[in-house]
Amino acid sequence: MYFSLTLNKYALLMNPLARSIEELLPIGISSSYWCYILLRTALVFSSVCVAFLLPFFGLVMALIGSLLSILVAVVMPALCYIKIMGNKASRTQIALSSVVAALGVITAILGTYSSVSKIVKNY
Repeated sequence: MYFSLTLNKYALLMNPLARSIEELLPIGISSSYWCYILLRTALVFSSVCVAFLLPFFGLVMALIGSLLSILVAVVMPALCYIKIMGNKASRTQIALSSVVAALGVITAILGTYSSVSKIVKNY
């Protein structure tokens, strides 16, 4: 189950990068189905090569994930909800959103600390 979720997450994370690269290509080439396949295959292959060549790649990815993923997936939605709803939100909604944001920040700090300590310990 975890492997399946990881593969789906990887594909979702690589899609914006691939689309950005496609926008830089000339129009005739970027609309080709083969360009679509080759570009994504090259991105996957290059990331696998980086993962094999850098022994601490997993630790760096854990650091990036613990810091940025928590902020984007937990903290920002809660803060945006508070900002968008403004006076329309009840005190309970604002309090719960604030608690979620605070827990997200604490989790990001702990995860980042854990990742940095593992990197320092291993290298």
